[in-house]
Amino acid sequence: MMTVMTPRLAALALSLGLATATGLVAAQEAPKVKFATTAGDIVVEVYPDKAPKTVENFLQYVNDKHYDGTIFHRVIDNFMIQGGGFDSRYIQKPTRPPVAHEGQQALAKGGPRNVVGTLSMARTSDPNSASSQFFINVKDNASLDPVVIPPGDPVPRFEYKGRVYRNEPRARLAAAQELYGYTVFGKVVSGMDVVNKIKAMPTGAAGPFGSDVPKTPVVITSATLVK
Repeated sequence: MMTVMTPRLAALALSLGLATATGLVAAQEAPKVKFATTAGDIVVEVYPDKAPKTVENFLQYVNDKHYDGTIFHRVIDNFMIQGGGFDSRYIQKPTRPPVAHEGQQALAKGGPRNVVGTLSMARTSDPNSASSQFFINVKDNASLDPVVIPPGDPVPRFEYKGRVYRNEPRARLAAAQELYGYTVFGKVVSGMDVVNKIKAMPTGAAGPFGSDVPKTPVVITSATLVK
């Protein structure tokens, strides 16, 4: 028996369909964070589908107000601007344990590379040492990109810096720190003019740093999740 849909039922079905579609779009929308700084506002979006642990770690610092009162303490024109770790007295703020490195996984999932405007985690020489500090690329920094290891064990063919390696044990490549790069987990969606203003500021020595500190401090007055 065929069911005839009345105009009222058809309208209801259409509205429910639109509501479902809207809900899916909202669910997939990248979280955004606004950095209000003394140089202007910067809004970034982050990608939990590409680097879930990194994004969770970053948003927890935002929610904990860790970034409020911190400075951009390392600014290098034609490279990047870095912040999120030191207050205006150049005292390093306490952090939680470091987050696992997700650079290779994020890139393998189609995440962005270290190009202009992207947001990446700062770290020491240990790939798994990132905590609260981040940087914004102000040029395309291919040298900072993670290198994705092809499938297989051994890996039948692997090319790095113009050299071809064949039948390399996967564990050996996975342990090579020079392949880790820096985890990209977001990008600037508003306020790139502010980023460019910061990168062009005169820098020098200050606090424990021998160079690259803006002579006019750039303070993050607040970091908030954009609703």
